[in-house]
Amino acid sequence: MRNHSVVPEFILLGLTDDPQIQALLFVLFLAIYLLTVVGNLMMLLLVRIDSHLHTPMYFFLGQLSFLDLCHSSVTVPKLLENLLSEKTISVEGCLAQVFFVFATGGTESCLLTVMAYDRYVAISSPLLYGQVMNRQLCAGLVWGSWGLAFLDALVNILVALNLDFCEAQNIHHFICELPSLYPLSCSDVSVSFTTLLCSSLLHFTGNFLLILFSYIRILFTILAISSTTGRSKAFSTCSAHLIAVSFFYGSGLLRYLMPNSGSTQEMIFSLQYSVLTPMLNPLIYSLKNKDVKAALRRMVRKCF
Repeated sequence: MRNHSVVPEFILLGLTDDPQIQALLFVLFLAIYLLTVVGNLMMLLLVRIDSHLHTPMYFFLGQLSFLDLCHSSVTVPKLLENLLSEKTISVEGCLAQVFFVFATGGTESCLLTVMAYDRYVAISSPLLYGQVMNRQLCAGLVWGSWGLAFLDALVNILVALNLDFCEAQNIHHFICELPSLYPLSCSDVSVSFTTLLCSSLLHFTGNFLLILFSYIRILFTILAISSTTGRSKAFSTCSAHLIAVSFFYGSGLLRYLMPNSGSTQEMIFSLQYSVLTPMLNPLIYSLKNKDVKAALRRMVRKCF
């Protein structure tokens, strides 16, 4: 299958046409991207070199940091380029961005589900945690997350390749996302839209329900703990993950399930999950986690 478009490129209208505001936004998003890269590389480095973080929980956290680096790098560099130069992107480049946005977002959805299961095992069976969450299982869950997400993205992009784009070129967005391409197509989009809707419901909503189920089980386990200190410690191990889940599903899922209209609300949702969330995740896990803060102090002492 291949795309038969007459239009050679699209125009990403972006966030604003005002040159002064564009300059300010460039500085802002460049700072956010640099913080994202530094924060996630720091988290990857800590998980790699500190032996105290060689546990399943931090293995998954390292994978999340790598994923956030990938997801941010798919969207932000093109956003920065468009703020300084012509806002064009080839049809092929746009579809490639659609694929990788979908693949990395889908992988993060699966990985957050895996991390919820990891927290459930740690709280409900602490003595068997190391045996249950062994290295082989952890690696298999991560590879499975990537595999399912890329398969999901591949199915959607193969169907989208049948769309024709004849005249309309303006995308009322700052990145290429599949819902934003439907108004530009001069062919029937019903098959692609149905595929996207079904995959979003199965993949993202399915993962969300699994996370919800894990936390219901976690809640019952915590309520069965007699000591207040034990309950507090159990809750604290889940707080950072709950915040990360809220940020991701509070924007990403809504963006793909809401009708496409090119509204400001859509762009805000997209900015949150593609630009802000990858920057915030390492901050959330470092500020809410004593082990990460201790590992950071040990690394700083070694360096200085």
